[in-house]
Amino acid sequence: MTSETRPAAPSALGAGREFNWRAWLLAIRVPTLSAAVVPVLVGTAIAARGYRVSPLIFAVTLCAALLIQIGTNLTNDLFDFHKGADTGARLGPVRVVQAGLIPQTQVAAAGTISFGLAALLGLYLASVGGWPILAIGLAAIASGIAYTAGPWPLGYHGLGDLFVFIFFGVVAVAGTFYLQTGSVNTAALLASMPVAMLVTAILVVNNLRDIDTDRKAGKHTLAVRLGASATRVEYSVLVLGAYAIAAAPWIRGASSAWAILPWLTLPLALNLVRTAWKSGGAALNPVLRRTAGLHLIFGVLLAASFLL
Repeated sequence: MTSETRPAAPSALGAGREFNWRAWLLAIRVPTLSAAVVPVLVGTAIAARGYRVSPLIFAVTLCAALLIQIGTNLTNDLFDFHKGADTGARLGPVRVVQAGLIPQTQVAAAGTISFGLAALLGLYLASVGGWPILAIGLAAIASGIAYTAGPWPLGYHGLGDLFVFIFFGVVAVAGTFYLQTGSVNTAALLASMPVAMLVTAILVVNNLRDIDTDRKAGKHTLAVRLGASATRVEYSVLVLGAYAIAAAPWIRGASSAWAILPWLTLPLALNLVRTAWKSGGAALNPVLRRTAGLHLIFGVLLAASFLL
């Protein structure tokens, strides 16, 4: 997943200490990390309505989610290069392995450390939530690796969208709620849907931009399989559908009017959908960045609507 603007060319990154830090910030893809933050915020906010929330569980859950996201990003950078998906013809942000900014061995080690630390934190979370949390954590780490690595990478066989929807949406929100409460209710599952839809929309517009280069590299994303027009339909359904679901508790009378707070971002969403239908290639990079921003703002407002 990506949501960065295209940074300066490698030669402009400098050298020595400054070069190292800037290259690693590119490698972990800092702008994408909100995809790990939002589900934890939303799941915790729902739990806070009727339960006493543990700050420690919140902090450990957030750190584990961030580490899985970082590990997935680093693995993606490494194996997309190995499989020929990241080349000099790339339309998106610079990738550190392809650009030669960080040695492959260091990227591989950093990815392993990220997943390893996430697993260690997961042991504590499993002591809180039991075997369901252990199973979820192991599945999330395995999927993060298998997204681009291994003999049958998920992202190369059209399953990337499903992976992101499940693990960075439904599982992340419901799992966070479960850790705080010991159960999962309808509100948590319902709230996970718009979060899942918008985080998946980030990947969809990324893959829409890369249809031509991915097809040449043999990376059969869902966008490559569907084609540009159908992928734009998928993006539109994901973005706009999030608002319909977000309003559902209010429509059913299960919540106050605060439930429509995320609708304040609807003008931005409509503009993004309109632009996605008119743009292609590198011109989609701003749409990618702003979709990630929409996911973050929408998620914060959704969390606030439950707290209020």
